[in-house]
Amino acid sequence: MQAYRHVAEPPAELDYSTVPLTMNDRIAEGWRDMAASTRRLLDEAPSEGRLLFYVIVSDIVFFFSWSLKTLLAPTTAAAAQLPVDIGLWLILAIFTRTGALYALATLAAAAAQVAGGAGSAKDTRAAIFWAALVSAPFGLMASVLAVILSRGEQTLSVLQNPVFTLPPYYLGLVPFLWFIAAGLAEAHGFRRPSLVFLALSVGAVALSFWGLYLSGR
Repeated sequence: MQAYRHVAEPPAELDYSTVPLTMNDRIAEGWRDMAASTRRLLDEAPSEGRLLFYVIVSDIVFFFSWSLKTLLAPTTAAAAQLPVDIGLWLILAIFTRTGALYALATLAAAAAQVAGGAGSAKDTRAAIFWAALVSAPFGLMASVLAVILSRGEQTLSVLQNPVFTLPPYYLGLVPFLWFIAAGLAEAHGFRRPSLVFLALSVGAVALSFWGLYLSGR
């Protein structure tokens, strides 16, 4: 009689689509494909508390990155243009940034609806708040670059030129606006996030000139 030999069946493949993503995985997905990342978030119908959490975490990273490049190791060119009470300005920024993002979401939702957008006001908040968090590491990397340039000024005088030292203070704004544009395009069904990015960029430049005008009065 032939003995029965049990042959083990191969284990079933794991369905990775059902595995919850960590925050790091979600942010990495946002870097690769912001539209898909935003769609995943919208399909989950996040609560307002979860959206506020995204804002607060991005606020913390924002405060830390600007503290690095304005308080701990400002470049010579930047230090000449920063206000004396920069510490107070940073404290005010951390409290007003959350409200500013809510205001931005309100304006963006209204503008998107006028332009034929299909998303809701909450979809707009989700897209913007998530984009603020996804783009936050880029602001931190720009701060590290500013610190490196500040240290390098001691050995290379050419690094004191504003052409080299000032861009790191504004580089973080570019991914911030781009990820917001990509998220808004997905949330409202716009085919070309580049047009949304252009509109946001024009608004940011106009706001900057308005701020300079008020500070010069």
